[in-house]
Amino acid sequence: MKFTKLSAAAALVAGSALVLSACAPAGPADNNNGGSGNTQSADGGNGGELATGEFGNKLTVEPEDPTALADLGDVETKEGSVAYSVGEDEFTSYNGMTPATYSTYNSAVVDRMQPSFFYFGTDGTIHPNEEMGSYEKVSDEPLQVKYTIHEDAVWSDGTPVTVADYIAKWGWSNPRITSGSGEDEAPIFQAISHTFGEYVEEAPEGDPSGKEFTITYKEPYADWEIMMDAVLPAHVMAEQSDMSLEELIEAVKAEDAEALAPVAEFFNEGWNTSPGEVPSDDIAPSAGPYKFKSWEPGQSITLTANDKYWGTPPATQDLVIRFAAADTHVQALDNGDLNVIEPQATVDTLDQLKNLGDKIVIQQGPEMTWEHLDFNFRDSSPFADSLELRQAFALCVPRQTIVDNLIKPLDPEAQVLNAREVFPFQDNYQEVVDAAYDGKYDEVNIEEAKKLVEASGVDNPTVRIGYNSPNPRRAETVALIKSSCDQAGFTIEDAGSGDFFTETVVNGDYEVALFAWAGSGQIASGRNIYSSLPVGQQNYGEYSNEELDQEWSTLAGSVDPEVHAEQVKKIEKILWDDLFGIPLYAHPGVLAHNADLANVRFTSTQNGALWNVEQWVRAE
Repeated sequence: MKFTKLSAAAALVAGSALVLSACAPAGPADNNNGGSGNTQSADGGNGGELATGEFGNKLTVEPEDPTALADLGDVETKEGSVAYSVGEDEFTSYNGMTPATYSTYNSAVVDRMQPSFFYFGTDGTIHPNEEMGSYEKVSDEPLQVKYTIHEDAVWSDGTPVTVADYIAKWGWSNPRITSGSGEDEAPIFQAISHTFGEYVEEAPEGDPSGKEFTITYKEPYADWEIMMDAVLPAHVMAEQSDMSLEELIEAVKAEDAEALAPVAEFFNEGWNTSPGEVPSDDIAPSAGPYKFKSWEPGQSITLTANDKYWGTPPATQDLVIRFAAADTHVQALDNGDLNVIEPQATVDTLDQLKNLGDKIVIQQGPEMTWEHLDFNFRDSSPFADSLELRQAFALCVPRQTIVDNLIKPLDPEAQVLNAREVFPFQDNYQEVVDAAYDGKYDEVNIEEAKKLVEASGVDNPTVRIGYNSPNPRRAETVALIKSSCDQAGFTIEDAGSGDFFTETVVNGDYEVALFAWAGSGQIASGRNIYSSLPVGQQNYGEYSNEELDQEWSTLAGSVDPEVHAEQVKKIEKILWDDLFGIPLYAHPGVLAHNADLANVRFTSTQNGALWNVEQWVRAE
């Protein structure tokens, strides 16, 4: 399973990408299928050429902005299908905005149906999605943003998309609509993020049946431009809760938890599905280019062009999302079961792809997906209260050897990653590293690690390194760590499992977690990972540092780029000094597709190849 950092708006476990994010719905990334990033285009620069493949890709129209969607003009949807796979897990929910459903498996489907007011370009640039409507910042003090929904926007069941949908969105994002009291008090809507409701204290202003609304922030917010991401149909929530839409809107505005209890129950679980049960338009309508068509359990789910979509129709009639294990993707591309793949970048995989010759196109580029080791800070973990033990582990992890053996064969320029919010291919990377990290963990020091293990008072600590398996590269990473850290007094155990994200992480049944985060163009998405609960919805190890919480609040509460730049330095320093975890490397990205398929374009962002799937078409 691939998770992505939550977006400012959604916060991705899961969603408009698992975890769309930092931005489109997103959470942690398994990245068996590649990943995402936010600063460089496919050619490794900030903009520039788009065709990066070994054989060159095909474009039916050259985009005016190399980071943005191309304007294809008048499109007639062609019969036929294109096939892609995120991985072997089934689709589970039309609502990909809860912790249980916020994954790339769901995002691949629902992102085609629940459009945002923006999208990320190939380098993480934020572009307005004019087909959804428009937005403008109308005031700085207070920060106010006006949104205009496209006049023709309509759900596939014929119901117009209106302000009511966004008032409802504010409701299910509102942390003040709670049940219980004291320690038992909790938001009734189990949303992956409550950022919208946290920063906007009053419901969107506008006629619920109209197309224009304004939101007013209680304080400046760094990621205001990506707040209005995926929306869910308010009229369905009302119908399924035996309420009128007017009653639902009134209860949301009043923050009436009692009246909204049946709505929350439906939001939390009512859209969840079982394999083979194709959601109907009356319960899961689409407001995007595609809608549900069919579902073959264990095999694939198929979407088809939405005949009610008001914007540019998809270039190809059907989109098939196959449930296929990552290690089958190259063969599936060869035999035509898949048309586009994003395999984990390995030497063997690249060799296999190159051996397919000119029947495919290979595109490569840098990603903002990064591999890391995170400590468990729960009471069950020996690392929780021992900085000495965390330092000992950091001193025995052979980061340079991991990069040299596993990443440099794919990217000769690869280097050990020494930050979390910036990357080596970004201009400010070295400045941030110099301000935050003194290099003490650059080289393995077994003797010093031994001393720190002894000083910790923990005798021969067992360290289960959990990751989502099967994953050969992560298995090799754990083996390299074991060969080094066992010498320092640890007992390293490979705890890879197929239910790592659904069971191991949730239950805290690990000492160290090995996975990747994937991001896009967000500024404050890391707050969801590192802040204390309940703000840190993706803080799975339950780390807590009040100083860090405040630094993230300062960053998130500013729209000034200079403030952002300084806050990142402070945040990185605290994370190094406290050893939240250990960054390893940024992922290299690989995209491969049939040579006769046009408009497939590599992106560095968490959305992956599907970012422009509506434009994929067989070349003439």
